[in-house]
Amino acid sequence: MSAELWQLRISDINDAPVNEEGKYVLYWMIANRRTEYNFSLQRAAWWADKLKKPLIVFEALRVGYQWASDRLHTFVLRGMLDNLNALSDGPVVYYPYVEPKKDAAKGLLKALGKEACVVVTDDFPCFFLPRMVKAVGKKLDVKLEAIDSNGLLPMRAADRDFPRAYSLRRFLQKELPPHLEVVPNANPLAKKSFPATNHKLIANVIQKWPSIDKRTLESPADFISSLPIDHEVGPVDTCGGSVAARKQMKWFLKEGLPRYAEQRNDVESECVSQLSPYLHFGHLSVHEVFHELTQQEKWEPSQLSKKVTGSREGWWNMSSNAESFLDEIITWRELGYNMCHLREDYDQYSSLPDWAQQTLADHKDDKREHVYTLEQFEKAQTHDELWNAAQRQLVRDGRIHNYLRMLWGKKVLHWTNTPEYAAQILIHLNNKYALDGRNPNSYSGIFWCLGRYDRAWGPEREIFGKIRYMTSDSAMRKLNLKGYMKEYSGAKLFD
Repeated sequence: MSAELWQLRISDINDAPVNEEGKYVLYWMIANRRTEYNFSLQRAAWWADKLKKPLIVFEALRVGYQWASDRLHTFVLRGMLDNLNALSDGPVVYYPYVEPKKDAAKGLLKALGKEACVVVTDDFPCFFLPRMVKAVGKKLDVKLEAIDSNGLLPMRAADRDFPRAYSLRRFLQKELPPHLEVVPNANPLAKKSFPATNHKLIANVIQKWPSIDKRTLESPADFISSLPIDHEVGPVDTCGGSVAARKQMKWFLKEGLPRYAEQRNDVESECVSQLSPYLHFGHLSVHEVFHELTQQEKWEPSQLSKKVTGSREGWWNMSSNAESFLDEIITWRELGYNMCHLREDYDQYSSLPDWAQQTLADHKDDKREHVYTLEQFEKAQTHDELWNAAQRQLVRDGRIHNYLRMLWGKKVLHWTNTPEYAAQILIHLNNKYALDGRNPNSYSGIFWCLGRYDRAWGPEREIFGKIRYMTSDSAMRKLNLKGYMKEYSGAKLFD
């Protein structure tokens, strides 16, 4: 593995030294919530090997973050169960902690860090995590590193944000090939010689902040109901954790991928991957998905085209289905991570390109035939039955079909008094209900509806101006939606 390329994934959060007299190496797992294909766990194991110290894996979940709900907690706790099972027979201590009330975890990380040689965590560029990591770095007296295990391209490999997918695609075609050789170990703990340990090493910490037990992780409903989080946003059928993630990945590669290029916009066919919640919570690595895909395609890096064209097809020299999927899971996914890594205003209306802000401002006073409140949107109480069906899917299932999510966002712009308020509504609804919300790609998708990563379109229209226009009538004509409408029309969402 190239040391220089590997170094791009390591960020020093503070200037504190490594404490070689400490008792253990601490991995603070906050985003890469998995035990395989995880650069962060691999780095922590490297430190433990180097220092000949035991390794503690500390996975925590707060209750005080915005949009915390039964839905999100249930999904994360299932992942904790998978991690507990995966690490129970290994040489490391796995310490899962779920905060029972707001601020109950205050002082916990400092207490763990006091006895640590070095602390390793995950470098995730979105939501409250960057602020949290930065704040913790100031409080620790030992070295804190954040490791980027987000995408095939390290976020620090690009020093600018890209205005269009085409621009990033050209950059990737130039810069990505050597990074394809820098792959996290499938089992980061394999062949490691650091000393084994047990929970007695941190008994004083666990006594003050008890870990969540396996029985509760297996049946968490009663425990979750006791937490100060949103209980109206309930669990969904989609099961969290690495086991479910890998099962979904294998289903997609076998059943969905062969139809992907032609049918991914076909709502009824359901050939899309549905991997985004697992990628968001770190239950699955994009490196593992890429590895499994290339194995299935019998592909080697030597097959890459030498031409840099920015084209969506032809560079990988894989099947059309594989290339179509790779453009989504690499180009479009990493476009969002690039934006969040480099710009703190990624979630602000002011981050839109100048042309989009100008055209929306030009049409700000256009008459709206329909104007809805946040409550009406949330309860699917618009005049448009297709939009209402998409909102019901979001509330009930925690997702909207990829194509309909674009339409869903466009119509909120159409039916609000200002585009700024439309952005706020979309962020709130998506982050509250979507399993894959609060992610760089959430903001990419939301702001794409308002012109980000797009170009000016004609003819110029009322309200939209030069923003790309979409209608429910057009979607109904183009797509087979009979089954979808039957499934999601008319169902009562709230008591």
